[in-house]
Amino acid sequence: MSVRLQLIETENEGDKADAPSLKLRIAVATQDMKSMNAHFGSARRFAIWDVTPTDAQFVEAVGFDDVSDESGAHQTDVDDRIGPKVDALAGCNLLFVLAIGGPAAAKVVRAQIHPVKLSAPETIASVVARVQAMMVGNPPPWLRKVMGVRTRSMDFLDEED
Repeated sequence: MSVRLQLIETENEGDKADAPSLKLRIAVATQDMKSMNAHFGSARRFAIWDVTPTDAQFVEAVGFDDVSDESGAHQTDVDDRIGPKVDALAGCNLLFVLAIGGPAAAKVVRAQIHPVKLSAPETIASVVARVQAMMVGNPPPWLRKVMGVRTRSMDFLDEED
């Protein structure tokens, strides 16, 4: 069973016209709502944030009672623990985790969410800052694809000195 806690915006519609158009929705696997510190399967919560190059806003927390351990062993029972998590993350562009198994990663990618494995726990604030830093300037190719940004033009090759 999952539990959702969402923030409801009370801004005037006119205020949204000034909002930047480049925005990513990120999900962070967490046990404590403070740090990215969980494997996908064992994450009790996902903190979901909207991130722009200059701003970030917490959007929602999704919690799960039924999680796997971090042993890496696949469950043989019929309970699907991956599907509900993937469904709960619909609309997210990026998913930050400590680890994610192959079958779960495949389902996440099929849902058009790019999984990002980090080697060690870090605060959610630092994950958000990392995303903002990557969005500015020349993002890595995988992030340009997620953001829907076209690759850089090669028109300069036709220029003569």
